[in-house]
Amino acid sequence: MRAIQAKATVLLMAALLLGGCGSGTGSPAASPGPGTATTGAVTPGAPVITIKDFEYGAPLTVAPGTIVTVTNMDSAGHTVTADQGQAFDVDVRGSGGTATFTAPSAPGSYPYFCTYHPNMRGTLIIK
Repeated sequence: MRAIQAKATVLLMAALLLGGCGSGTGSPAASPGPGTATTGAVTPGAPVITIKDFEYGAPLTVAPGTIVTVTNMDSAGHTVTADQGQAFDVDVRGSGGTATFTAPSAPGSYPYFCTYHPNMRGTLIIK
């Protein structure tokens, strides 16, 4: 009888502990504003800055307010940080990490760099 009570107690404790692991019903997270990063899956057809071999690749041209995805194929972390102002600044983990940001609304050429590797340079063109 004691063995059954001990097992029942263990099962009850496990159920109580695991009960807090559910997907609660809290408030949703606030949407990020322009120039802020989010992480997650790449949206098919979305413009992508691909970081590979410590390079950003060719300049990317997008419309104002476009969601830009950054994919980092290097093992090291990188950023995509606008040279001037706070137009955009995203930090992307290595080994396939992704992040997104909203392109500025004002047309123009936006040079950017990696804060970890300042020799890495790229350009985002808004038309």
